[in-house]
Amino acid sequence: MFQQSHHRHYTQIFLFALIGLFGVVGQTWALSFAYVANFGANTVSAYTIAADTGVLTPVPGSPFAAGTNPISVTVSPNGAFAYVANMNSNDVSAYTIAAGTGVLTPVPGSPFAAGSFPRSVTVSPNGVFAYVANMNSNDVSAYIIAAGTGVLTPVTGSPFAAGMNPLSVTVSPNGAFAYVANAVSANISAYTIVAGTGVLTPVAGSPFIARPGSSSVTVSPNGAFAYVANTSWANMTSDNISAYTIAAGTGVLTEMADSPFATGSFPEAVTVSPNGAFVYVANFGANTVSAYTIAVGTGVLTPVAGSPFATGTFPYSVIVSPDLAPAAVSIPTLSPIGYILLALALMVAVTVQRRRHSC
Repeated sequence: MFQQSHHRHYTQIFLFALIGLFGVVGQTWALSFAYVANFGANTVSAYTIAADTGVLTPVPGSPFAAGTNPISVTVSPNGAFAYVANMNSNDVSAYTIAAGTGVLTPVPGSPFAAGSFPRSVTVSPNGVFAYVANMNSNDVSAYIIAAGTGVLTPVTGSPFAAGMNPLSVTVSPNGAFAYVANAVSANISAYTIVAGTGVLTPVAGSPFIARPGSSSVTVSPNGAFAYVANTSWANMTSDNISAYTIAAGTGVLTEMADSPFATGSFPEAVTVSPNGAFVYVANFGANTVSAYTIAVGTGVLTPVAGSPFATGTFPYSVIVSPDLAPAAVSIPTLSPIGYILLALALMVAVTVQRRRHSC
């Protein structure tokens, strides 16, 4: 009896150990990558992100060649392609991203022509269209992204007129609207995006008033609010954030009653946390980051206790990691090899049990 109980005990340990081992071996882990546009080096640095620590490790072959003065980089939602706006070569470099390594390989035909002094590039949430704000030609270049290759093809009618010196372009989370911050004309160009073609059509009432030096525009994750960082520009001082509600069906912007909200000097970039609760602004002239809570339902901004917070010298960009997004449930899965090994483990366990009972 003592021997049988020990056989049972060891068999169970063996079985669970095998299941646990094969579960780990068979688990598929997704790799994350980070990309940086190097304005002075005419390259793009690529890194692998350690999932447990956040440590960056250069991707083999990094940095990768870009155009002249790359100033903005973005990645398609499916992680397959990267796009870089090159300010002084007036084009967009396009790359495929190797899934396992993060290595960048130029897409056939890259770079693709843009307008004069492209300053910002973004990809629509569905990964079908790319948009580029061209500072000196006062327009927005629009492209269709080939699903299998990442090749850019100009949308019919592209480029589309914007205001004076557009510096930033973003697309609403539902992919229905595009917004462009125009620094010199101190306003926001708003467009509806034609779903099948990517064509930009001005929203009724566009452009919408902002403040001098509109340098960055972002939309909240729920698509209800837009925020614009207004820096100091051409001897005009703004140093604030314009805040708007977005009409769900039309994309029309209505400025909030308390807008604009004060920032530090020379705010260059604005972002909203993935959970839609906070706004952060990089203040280039003050060496700080301003932080705000977003009032639910109204979008009104209230400074966070202790804001602004100190940064390094001349902060130019700010972003929030997805950690603040609503938690997603992750269910471990086995690879095909994992399932085979698990089946073998079960067969071994059953055979051992049968032999024990026959003794």
